[in-house]
Amino acid sequence: MSQPPNFSISNINNTTTSISFEGVFEVDHWFLLKEKLSTLKVEAQKVTLDFKDLVSLDTFGAWQLATLWKNLEKKQKTVSFTNCSPDTFESIEDLKNFSIPPSVEQNLHKKHQNPIQTLGDKTIEASAQLGRIISFLGSVIIAIGSCMRHPSSFRVKSFVKYLDHTGVRAIPIIGLVSLLIGIVLVYQGVSQLERFGAEIFTVNLLAVSVLRELGILLTAIVVAGRSGSAFTAQIGFMKLNQELDAMKVLGLEPMQLLVVPRVLALMVVLPLLTVFCDLVALTGGAFMSMHLIDLSFSQFMIQLQSAIEPSTFWVGIAKAPVFAFIIALIGCYEGLRVSGGAESVGKRTTKSVVKSIFMVIVLNAFFSVLFSILKV
Repeated sequence: MSQPPNFSISNINNTTTSISFEGVFEVDHWFLLKEKLSTLKVEAQKVTLDFKDLVSLDTFGAWQLATLWKNLEKKQKTVSFTNCSPDTFESIEDLKNFSIPPSVEQNLHKKHQNPIQTLGDKTIEASAQLGRIISFLGSVIIAIGSCMRHPSSFRVKSFVKYLDHTGVRAIPIIGLVSLLIGIVLVYQGVSQLERFGAEIFTVNLLAVSVLRELGILLTAIVVAGRSGSAFTAQIGFMKLNQELDAMKVLGLEPMQLLVVPRVLALMVVLPLLTVFCDLVALTGGAFMSMHLIDLSFSQFMIQLQSAIEPSTFWVGIAKAPVFAFIIALIGCYEGLRVSGGAESVGKRTTKSVVKSIFMVIVLNAFFSVLFSILKV
């Protein structure tokens, strides 16, 4: 086991103090090393740094010693080195004016936190983020209300543009996914129900699962990955290019220009895409049923009508505006949080997709339990 870093202070005379370093000055002992050096106090005018008992030194340890050297010189101390090899001195001197990035220092600090402290930090961070999201939600609602009071401020062209981007252009991928899901559901349903001679009830399985759950869930997930990520990337790059600042200088409100059209367009489009997904999935299931269990199309339709009620369809559709609002809200929120450079856009886009899909699944589970309690 490596010897922990340490140092000892001795006074040579009234004007000179010697600091002797011992053990391993490496990044593995980052927290201990930083804590020890931060408590070091020297009163003498001349300081000698003695490296006789230093076991090993990596770049991080050299940076810590270079920082100590720089801080002593700021206090008008005269610093000299003893028992220090030329390579060691050169390493320390090269790092004298280097500053460790705050993000790296924060990550190193987290590695040395105990689990309770980490849990507390995560809880505080989550609470702060929840507060920011609620604040953003309020801003969006106020902006939508402002557009309703002053219709002339609503960007119709942007709204139509996002209807096309999030709706019309998403039809091919949603159609393909829903068609395959319909086929797979019927195939798996038949393989299980034929053991009991109840293959006909595969139609019931298909109708209820697609109309109530899978249709809206799959559509929302595809839209979150496709449109939610696009919202984040578009707004993020606009922020990096200072286009949002330019809007504010011109007296324009970015919330009304960028967020409201996207949110409202997605809330209109997602229910329509869900209906399309339901129809394509049922069509794929119908063809698969005709192939596997020799059902005619008319027999399939009769069984379908007996399997579903109006509420079966509306349960799925009722979720769509809520899911759309959440997806658009998260996508725009993460876009406005972009800072720094292009790397931040990538990170925020990833967070946007993950959070959107997670929230869609959580809300879908919530609605399923709620509708079950209400017996809908």
